[in-house]
Amino acid sequence: MSVRFVFLRVLGILPLLLGVSLILFAVLHLAPGGPLDVYADNPSVSQEALREMKVALGLDKPLPIQYLAWVGAFMRGQWGYSYRTGDPVVQDIASRIPATLALGGTAFLLSLLIAIPLGILSAVRRYSALDHAVTFTSFLGISMPVFWLALMLQLLFAVYLHWLPSAGMVTIGDGSLVDRLKHLALPASILAVASVAGWSRYVRSSMTDILSQDFVRTARAKGLSERIVIYRHALRNALIPVITVVALDFATILSGAVITETIFAWPGMGRLFIDSMNGRDYPVLMGLMMLGSFALVLTNFLTDLIYALVDPRISYG
Repeated sequence: MSVRFVFLRVLGILPLLLGVSLILFAVLHLAPGGPLDVYADNPSVSQEALREMKVALGLDKPLPIQYLAWVGAFMRGQWGYSYRTGDPVVQDIASRIPATLALGGTAFLLSLLIAIPLGILSAVRRYSALDHAVTFTSFLGISMPVFWLALMLQLLFAVYLHWLPSAGMVTIGDGSLVDRLKHLALPASILAVASVAGWSRYVRSSMTDILSQDFVRTARAKGLSERIVIYRHALRNALIPVITVVALDFATILSGAVITETIFAWPGMGRLFIDSMNGRDYPVLMGLMMLGSFALVLTNFLTDLIYALVDPRISYG
């Protein structure tokens, strides 16, 4: 992999993010309603007060001027202030990142630890009862609505069995590691369901193709054990197409699991996004969406680098 390729890819990220920010800013500000709509029907708030708030927030200027002002401030690290709380956007988002990393990271690890072995077993024992069971469970996990599954598990484990807490990140007055893990169990499991279902199918499909290749038959003919053939020769090649799916899902998870965080009152970026959307908090929304866009672009870039490490046949000149 050449330094020139890495430099050009990094250089291309800037105009890409600039174009994304332009689209997001336009869609956000052209949508019906606005941050001052909550005061429009309030008789105690005069039209003069509304005009003063509009001027104070900079919403009286033409949209292109607002965008240029936002871009200039954003590139200087000044992401603005929340319309709802008055706190700096960077501070609001930074306070939610640890919770999202804990939830998303746990769900990601669970997905990898479950999906890859299931996919390998399904491919090795193709058309067996185990394969059919994994296939049925995977399709069920993909098609099942996340909010419904979350509510059912919440009802079962929190309301009926009292094994796990129903919502939140910690119990007031506790906050121990065991307590945090109990709060993390349900939302992380829910968040991992769709990933496990999808990734296991990708691993199975890729492994099935690789196991029929000539180099696998040659490895078996040399007398290598089945474990070495599968894990040392087949799996490394089978994971190459899976890397893209996993990388993109990883960016999505870290951007904020909106539904899961809302149902379980998890104080992460997904919950912040919903609260900001309901209040039309433009600065916070732009900060969250730009952070998510950057994460997606970065994971695509890292995916290309991982390709070259996993498969020596891939070369970026």
